[in-house]
Amino acid sequence: MNDKRLQEQAQRIDALECQLAFQEQTIDELNEALSQQQLLINKMQEQMRFVVGKIKSMNTSNLADESEETPPPHY
Repeated sequence: MNDKRLQEQAQRIDALECQLAFQEQTIDELNEALSQQQLLINKMQEQMRFVVGKIKSMNTSNLADESEETPPPHY
């Protein structure tokens, strides 16, 4: 009886160790994915700052003035 109980407990411990190993692997994979996403977000933020800076530095003279623009020929 005691031997059977020890085997059951050993099986339960083995199952828990296996589950823990899978959880650790999943945590590592999620951490890596999160790190990659943060790098991508940082890169996109830098690109957005660059685009916003370009737009802010544009002169309105670079844009067409609607009063000076001739209407298209189909009007």
